[in-house]
Amino acid sequence: MSSFLDLSHCITDGMVTYPGLPTPVVADHLTREAAEEIYGPGITFQIGLVTMCTNTGTYMDVPFHRFADGHDLTEVPLERVCDLPAICLDKRGQTAIDLTPEEVAGTADGAVLILTGHSQHWGTDAYMEDHPYLTAAAADVLVEAGVAVVGIDTLNIDSIDGTGRPVHTTLLRQEIYIIEHMTGLEQLPTDGFTLTAVPPKIEGAGTFTVRAFVKLD
Repeated sequence: MSSFLDLSHCITDGMVTYPGLPTPVVADHLTREAAEEIYGPGITFQIGLVTMCTNTGTYMDVPFHRFADGHDLTEVPLERVCDLPAICLDKRGQTAIDLTPEEVAGTADGAVLILTGHSQHWGTDAYMEDHPYLTAAAADVLVEAGVAVVGIDTLNIDSIDGTGRPVHTTLLRQEIYIIEHMTGLEQLPTDGFTLTAVPPKIEGAGTFTVRAFVKLD
């Protein structure tokens, strides 16, 4: 029998995902009290209202996030984000993370998840500081392997020192999707599981929150 593990952060009112980005507003459009006035005593409905930046919580980047000529969320093929064979590489204790071809061998059209342990700091100032990231050379290794998705449990897959974003540039140019701010990766084995992370079809958006989860056989 298969089991499932959720690798996504909850979206809550006012939460901070990334410094400087607007925080989400989670509120009522229709309250239960107001619904009774419309439908009658004891008949209640709640209709929510959520206003948020597309980079909120655990989210996926697609090519339009980096490139004006890249495809947006409406053109994400389901076969590139659903039930992908995946591996998890334990890189705890490293800051600038390199990868070798041997580590990602056999991952073509699959997912590679990078466990850094940084998600333990989620919701604190420490999460915004000294985060682990992939090197430009690691991005090249992932391109050569032909992966479909790369996920990481940290603030950014790139170093945010300076303005360059070589990992985003390399991966998204090759239509390799990026999932940032994952959590719970320490629960995963090295392999033997599949990843699903599906964003909504939003025209003109290059990134959005996903419910990322794995199925363990």
